[in-house]
Amino acid sequence: MITFLLTPGQASDINFAEELMETGAVRRQNGHLHLYPKRLVADKGYTDSVFRKYLHQRNIRCTIPHRINERHKGTFNRPAYRKRNIVERLINRLKQFRRIATRYEKRAANFSAMITIASIFLFSDFAYRL
Repeated sequence: MITFLLTPGQASDINFAEELMETGAVRRQNGHLHLYPKRLVADKGYTDSVFRKYLHQRNIRCTIPHRINERHKGTFNRPAYRKRNIVERLINRLKQFRRIATRYEKRAANFSAMITIASIFLFSDFAYRL
């Protein structure tokens, strides 16, 4: 299941990370729904010690690149980073929709609907790659 949370443009992504994690459910291979995934793949905007502790408390492994100024660098997991690359390319493809990239829709409900439509369109193309 793909979940997104519409946030103010001037706010940092990390401020809403925990709220985003609480909004969706993940369907496992056996068909059961679980609130938390086994692994989170994110970009540098989500690297924060508080958020990493949040993930660790819920037994969620994460693939989040560290910033240059962070002390602990962690290990490099090549297969997980390949999945992260697929997610990054999907978001870049989402930004190719002009209405989304320029935030043409001013109302949050309309913008959210456009993201949903574009995600469905793109997911049908990317689903076999995940």
